[in-house]
Amino acid sequence: MSERSKLPNVIFLDAVGTLFGVKGSVGEIYAEVAQRFGVVVPATTLNRSFSQSFRAAGMPAFGSTDRIARQRQEFEWWLAIATNTFQQAGVLEQFADFAEFFAVLYAHFATADPWIVYPDVLPALERWKHLGVPLGILSNFDSRLYAVLETLALAEFFASVTISTEVGAAKPDPRVFAIALQKHNCLPSGAWHIGDSFEEDYQAAKAVGMRGIWLRRQ
Repeated sequence: MSERSKLPNVIFLDAVGTLFGVKGSVGEIYAEVAQRFGVVVPATTLNRSFSQSFRAAGMPAFGSTDRIARQRQEFEWWLAIATNTFQQAGVLEQFADFAEFFAVLYAHFATADPWIVYPDVLPALERWKHLGVPLGILSNFDSRLYAVLETLALAEFFASVTISTEVGAAKPDPRVFAIALQKHNCLPSGAWHIGDSFEEDYQAAKAVGMRGIWLRRQ
């Protein structure tokens, strides 16, 4: 039996935490950009407050058919998280213009600077490409993902990108998996999904009949 015959018709992968991750921590990056605006706050403080704010924000699933409207929703969703993060850290009032700061911070995460591609990713993508396995991304991210994939030289590997803010459903909702599968005209039994979240990736994929693979990164 050939190696290709053992592989599925399509492999879906999560993005953040699976293909690439934040350099250092979100708190470190927030603190670094804040310092450019004259606000000094420990990264550890921001990590704690960001974690609380992110969990409280719910899932980013909008599904607006208008691209400009959707991008505005994405921006405002993250603005609320950042505002709560710095408010809980007790430094929000130190910003002369928080809107200007956030615009810079938001754009920063669309570049390569805050991200690092995990060392096992490119060898795996190259192998699957060589074997002719179609790949797709299935992520609870926003439309900045397209720019990030390009700048990290990952975009060329993926035949499809399915993100929660565009389709109006976020993992572990089975609808987002169904939409991704439709793009490849593939049944769940013929697909794998690989991700770093036990609930949103592994369990959710198995629940819809796909093979779920939990990538337990440290």
